[in-house]
Amino acid sequence: MEPLTALTIAGSDSGGGAGIQADLRTFSAFSIHGTTAITAVTAQNTLGVTNVTPLTAAAVLAQIDAVLDDFAVRAVKTGMLAQPATVLAVAESARDGRLANLVVDPVLVSTTGHALMDEGGVEAYREALVPQAMLVTPNLREAAVLASVDVRDVATLEDMIELARRIVDLGPRAVLVKGGHLVSGSTDDHAPDVLVTGGDVRVFDAPRVDTTNDHGTGCSLAAAIAAGLAYGRPLPDSVRDAKSFVLAALTSAADWRLGHGHGPIDHLGWNA
Repeated sequence: MEPLTALTIAGSDSGGGAGIQADLRTFSAFSIHGTTAITAVTAQNTLGVTNVTPLTAAAVLAQIDAVLDDFAVRAVKTGMLAQPATVLAVAESARDGRLANLVVDPVLVSTTGHALMDEGGVEAYREALVPQAMLVTPNLREAAVLASVDVRDVATLEDMIELARRIVDLGPRAVLVKGGHLVSGSTDDHAPDVLVTGGDVRVFDAPRVDTTNDHGTGCSLAAAIAAGLAYGRPLPDSVRDAKSFVLAALTSAADWRLGHGHGPIDHLGWNA
């Protein structure tokens, strides 16, 4: 079998749990050939990020061009873009119709609170890249920033739906707001994600997994959705498959002790 090809435009994670490394493992799990455009080199591990060295927008575009000039890329996923100039450059490629099935994971801040986007990046996402996306996949904090809402006001599933609608108004075809950080009443043992496409609302629910090994779940979910889109699957089916994939990967790695903090998930089913 000859595999299909997808492209991830994201940062490198020296701890191997998130970013380019997680995306490539996810693509492999879906039998997709993964190509890359690295946006930044980070020094990080399971405890946090200690350094970020961005590449220039020109260097990122050179990688994208090299891949697109040679491969039939069926889907593209963005992760950490690090600089507004890179966000704008990727958006321009998308406007030119070069980034098929574009899934934008708007990485702004690490889970441990380290800023992963320079000043002006939020505006660049809102005005340039988000409108070009087939799907945007923010977590609650990222969604609140994009929608200019205080995340402390997001406490229910209905709040998540309204948040997604605000981001849809920016122009993307669809928005998936991830509820992994939502803890409110009956949802505290569940992790609901809300997909809004125009007037259509779908909720993808799953039980929370009791583990600290959750590093890279957002990257992996977006990459898994991109893999589904590369195969030509409908967006809701791609989201459902990706959600199931991440749940299985979390469950399989729940008892791992790789590092002393938030460890990686089991992308390749080593414990299956």
